Amino acid sequence: MSYSKKDILTSISFMLFILSFAIVFAVFFKPLYYFDIDHLKLVENTRYTYQQLKENYQILIHYQSIFYQGKLVFKDFIMSEGGRIHFEEVKRIFEVLQVICLLTFCTTSILVYKQIKQKEYRFFKLTAVLTIVIPLILSFFAFVDFEHLFITFHQLVFSNDYWLFNPRLDPIINILPESFFMHCFMLIVFIVLFSAFICYKIYQHYQKKILTIDNHELYTL
Repeated sequence: MSYSKKDILTSISFMLFILSFAIVFAVFFKPLYYFDIDHLKLVENTRYTYQQLKENYQILIHYQSIFYQGKLVFKDFIMSEGGRIHFEEVKRIFEVLQVICLLTFCTTSILVYKQIKQKEYRFFKLTAVLTIVIPLILSFFAFVDFEHLFITFHQLVFSNDYWLFNPRLDPIINILPESFFMHCFMLIVFIVLFSAFICYKIYQHYQKKILTIDNHELYTL
């Protein structure tokens, strides 16, 4: 099966939207953290109340929004200069991802509409293939050693070591255990794989529809 330039362009835009949406959704999906407060026994392990954990996490997530440009001030935690710089760097990354998500939503909507209007559906299959590759590779490394993947990611993304928090200077790290980030990663992978599956099923649906019409036309002839 050969793909046209329109198929490739649409699939790349669609893939970028799915990946960026999955990350943005996981970051702002607060119920996952609320679940982990109990699942990871954060109240017992950190000695903060459930309400304190929830409120300070909400402050952190609200800070990551592209629509918020104020300072990060926790209600119950002090923060070092290095910690402040790190969170600013994280915010810039998430802001870029939010912009990519919004832009690719617009471009993908237009491109998909035009492709469907022209009865071109191959891009759904290509999108599924392109989208599934990255999470499968990362999932393999995460399964082998998530901690190593986590450290490598930070070393590649950040040009400093401010992400290595000192719990005494930045106690916020105590309420953000590595296991929570692993659960975020799992949610991202699930969203991406599920989206790829849906794209492929849509492609199969249209292919069956086309074959049915073709067979019907041959039969009537």
